[in-house]
Amino acid sequence: MAEDRPTADRFARRLRGALRRDAKRLLTPGPSTVPMLMLGPQVPDDAQVQQVLDLCMRIGEIELSSGESVDEVTATMLRLANAAGLPAVDVDITFTSITMCCHRGNAAQPVTTMRLVRYRTLDLSRLAETEQIVRELEAGELDVRAASSRVSDVVRSPHPYPRWVATFGWAGLAASIALLLGGGPITATAAFVTTAAIDRIGRRLARWGVASFFQQALGGFLVTGSTILLISIGLFPAGTRPSFIVAAGITVLLSGLSVVSTVQDALTGYYLTAAARIVEIALLSAGLLTGVVLGLQLGFQFDVPIEVSGDLPSSVGQFGLSVMSGALAAAFYALAGYAPLRSLPIAGAVGAASWAVYGVLTQVVGIGAVPATGAAALVVGLAAGLLRRGTNTPPMVVTLAGVTPLLPGLAAYRGFYQLAVEGVSEGLVTVTIALAIGLALASGVALGQFVTRPRRKPEETPSSGDSPSTGSGYMLAPDSDVVEPQAPSAESK
Repeated sequence: MAEDRPTADRFARRLRGALRRDAKRLLTPGPSTVPMLMLGPQVPDDAQVQQVLDLCMRIGEIELSSGESVDEVTATMLRLANAAGLPAVDVDITFTSITMCCHRGNAAQPVTTMRLVRYRTLDLSRLAETEQIVRELEAGELDVRAASSRVSDVVRSPHPYPRWVATFGWAGLAASIALLLGGGPITATAAFVTTAAIDRIGRRLARWGVASFFQQALGGFLVTGSTILLISIGLFPAGTRPSFIVAAGITVLLSGLSVVSTVQDALTGYYLTAAARIVEIALLSAGLLTGVVLGLQLGFQFDVPIEVSGDLPSSVGQFGLSVMSGALAAAFYALAGYAPLRSLPIAGAVGAASWAVYGVLTQVVGIGAVPATGAAALVVGLAAGLLRRGTNTPPMVVTLAGVTPLLPGLAAYRGFYQLAVEGVSEGLVTVTIALAIGLALASGVALGQFVTRPRRKPEETPSSGDSPSTGSGYMLAPDSDVVEPQAPSAESK
């Protein structure tokens, strides 16, 4: 037994030495070894994490409620979190909620927060101020606490202009569209007055909590019914086109639909949010169709039809007037959306350029309305990307205002009229053409912004995930080259 004890001790020592050598070899990264221990990211304490996540969520809520695409909102939140010291975050956005998670490795639990987007508002000035805060924080000019205070001021502050200025902007937009289509001063004035009244009524309905569907239906009915009333009292002399009033009003009501953001979400892989936006657009368009058709039926009962105008005038003088009207329409839309005053000339210039491209392609080259609209929208998207680099102008200001002169208000009214008078088959064809024009608008803008988007170097990219809405995941131990794969988020499915 005494001889067996030294043998057993030697075996135990050899076994412990082998285990220590294997453990040291496995835990020490080398040229051909894989580390077994994955270290989590080095992040600030809990209070700092909560402050950064709250800041990112509030900024994301402002942008999403203003109509920004999910891809743009996600990229902004990831950049902001990375600049504030949280390199490992995930962002998941749906149409009505934002979820953000900060990973802290194996030593601490992740921190997750969610925020519901309960309102939709068009305040381009607020959006511009928010993007300025993001740029200053990325440049190191603001810390998280100061940025949060600035965001609180932006949210609490009222609109930069009185409400009647926004009403004037919507009315001016309608008058500009009437002139752009070829209407005279009487038609433009009537479009101005009726649109101003509809905006005030819609404002009151929104305060009462009336659903957007009924607001659109009432707006379509009022613009058609008011035109019928003006025709019945003999306001329009021979040769005028009262249908331009309805087309201008429909254009104003269509301008609130987020068609561009919907297509951008679909193209960038956010299918869940794109589907939700499509449902919203379909519902609001159905309300608009209902109101216009009811108004037309009322006109038929009183023997006051609003016939659809024929071909638009194509003279050189009318082309110049249309280009100027396109500039006014874009500038008025920016004013109605509370855009900063310095951006109004930019919006007007882009609107004039978009309509000039469309007019040349349709009247000189002779191509169809759908491809011409796509080409003009491509110009808008390119201008939005280039102006963002040169002037820090938010792309939303340029895109929304620039595509306004191209909205298919007249085509939509022609389709609605055919549905009410000529039959379903003819009306569906025209409505489909109007829908194709809207898709061409959104696709052209999305392509232009993609071409001019700044390209990040691999080491500058804040996200290493595979899905569009996934941030960077776990960080590795020092000197390790192994990357842990990330699961795609639910939004990317």
